[in-house]
Amino acid sequence: METEQQQRESINASLSQDTLALEGVDTVNLPRLSPAPEPESQWQQISRQITQFLEQFPQYLSSFFQNYKQPLITIGLILAAIFTAKVALAVLDAINGIALLSPLFELVGIAYASWFISRYLLKASTRQELVDEIQLLKNQFVGE
Repeated sequence: METEQQQRESINASLSQDTLALEGVDTVNLPRLSPAPEPESQWQQISRQITQFLEQFPQYLSSFFQNYKQPLITIGLILAAIFTAKVALAVLDAINGIALLSPLFELVGIAYASWFISRYLLKASTRQELVDEIQLLKNQFVGE
């Protein structure tokens, strides 16, 4: 450490003696430039850039999430809905593949549709009852 300091002082002293200056200019008080830094190798530059990026990554991520919070939530909900629909369709397809369940479900659907028609759609009084019930459900979900 001391030897490096001594070498620097001797280099500075020799430079000040060997340096040409204009006549009448005081060179002692002039500022000196620091020595040029050693050039970095390409790997050092890449590793420095990577470490800087990794240091800043949490800040980038949090600012990105703060700026795009609502669109990210919307995209997440859309993806969740698509995933749920695909799973439900896969389950229904698997159930449809079972030999006797498919015709059984068709019979249940036909029976329910015929009951609904006979219960609510044949008479005017029952149609009004259905309209009132739908309006009540609509008011419960949407509000008055």
